[in-house]
Amino acid sequence: MAKISCSLREFLQVLEEEEMLLRVTEEVSPEPDIGAAGRAAANSAWKPAVYFEKIKGYTTPVVTNVHGSWKSHALMLGMDKDTPVKEQFFELNRRWDKYPVEPVIVKREEAPCKENIITENIDLFRVLSPYRINDQDGGFFLSKAAVVTGDPECPEDLHKLNVGTYRIQIKDRDRVGIQALAFHDIAVQLEKAESLNQSLPVAIALGNAPLVTFMASTPIAYDQSEYAFAGALQNGKPVEIVQADTCEHLYVPASSEIILEGYVIPRVRKVEGPFGEFPGSYSGCRLQCEIQITRITHRNQPIFENLYLGIPWTEIDYLMALNTSVPLYKQLKESMPEVVAVNAMYTHGMGVIISTKCRYGGYGKGVAFRLLSTPHGMPYSKIVIVVDEYVDPFNLEQVMWAVTTRVRPDKDVAVIPNCPGMPLDPSSVPAGMHSKMIIDATTPVPPEPNPREVELLKPPASTEKWEKFINEFSKGGTVSGMSEM
Repeated sequence: MAKISCSLREFLQVLEEEEMLLRVTEEVSPEPDIGAAGRAAANSAWKPAVYFEKIKGYTTPVVTNVHGSWKSHALMLGMDKDTPVKEQFFELNRRWDKYPVEPVIVKREEAPCKENIITENIDLFRVLSPYRINDQDGGFFLSKAAVVTGDPECPEDLHKLNVGTYRIQIKDRDRVGIQALAFHDIAVQLEKAESLNQSLPVAIALGNAPLVTFMASTPIAYDQSEYAFAGALQNGKPVEIVQADTCEHLYVPASSEIILEGYVIPRVRKVEGPFGEFPGSYSGCRLQCEIQITRITHRNQPIFENLYLGIPWTEIDYLMALNTSVPLYKQLKESMPEVVAVNAMYTHGMGVIISTKCRYGGYGKGVAFRLLSTPHGMPYSKIVIVVDEYVDPFNLEQVMWAVTTRVRPDKDVAVIPNCPGMPLDPSSVPAGMHSKMIIDATTPVPPEPNPREVELLKPPASTEKWEKFINEFSKGGTVSGMSEM
């Protein structure tokens, strides 16, 4: 296991060493060049992170597509860049059980994010290098921030300190809008603050350690700590955090590139959007709350990290793939130990594939119903495919084999109307309401009748040995004889 990067800068160095970073040294225009490069990187077979050293009109360099491939995802975990996706899933699952690895609070003078302070004449355009990600975005958006907020009723409880990723629109030099949907943790805290007629203190961290960013976009329980999970996923190495300057109960990642501090203006909603969102379409304009920025701290020569969103797959799909899959797997496994793996990589879990052993007739549908009752599955998931335990849910060829050979549409496909939905899903009408579809592609077990049993083909003997031989040969290795395998 290689070293795990605990800052964005460390990770960029790893990506460069592994030939997964493209440096652009000539000056580029912020639009359309940066967004176009993010789309192009996602389209390429290489899928590198792209680092822009010179942006016309700005002084801060920009990096995008940092999480934008399975190779980068593996390197984030300190694994070999060619590690298969399924192995990454089970490694994440193993580290998940290390939770909690509590963060370490460092002194202010030890935190790189505090090297520079701005309290007067705040101007986001002088510190950041904002740009429209897609052509019809309603403005400049921060698409990869870790937003830190606390629970107004128990501000000292670090496990109720929320670190989440929400889209943020720059509205002015010192003011931003933020999308806080009803099922987001920040919306719970905002409702509590506004019921007390209080502002909600906020710290926005930009340019974070890759696993901090990873956890900020992970659906976990309200009283679970993203920092303590990031420490677990860093294989037991605690995240270093530091107290925010303007609110003593907020703690930010010490290694972040840029920290914006301020507060949500209570009971104020203004138009935000449109924005090109993760389903690959523009969302409409909505009334959203706004944040007044009162202080900025940043590292020397900070780096502005942002991500491209578009028709999948782009960076956000890699970022939200396994960190959506593992929590859902854990929640299902608690009450249904027969579940083998969960693939919720498609559009943030709007599509989910579950492999499970069926204990009794109808069990596959029961597993799907359990998924649709989880905190994330209830609003997000709308198409659930359940397959047998020997089907790899991360192998779409196997999944489609199961669907095409196991499903009888008249009995194995169920549609449940009038359920919670994801408002950003363009097929959600009205926004936030949807139907759910379950496709049970498992083999019937008693008491469900199975009138036509078949015997499955098994791999020939020595298949595993030959797989190892072929894999070694494909990597450029030299194998003199099969006796060595």
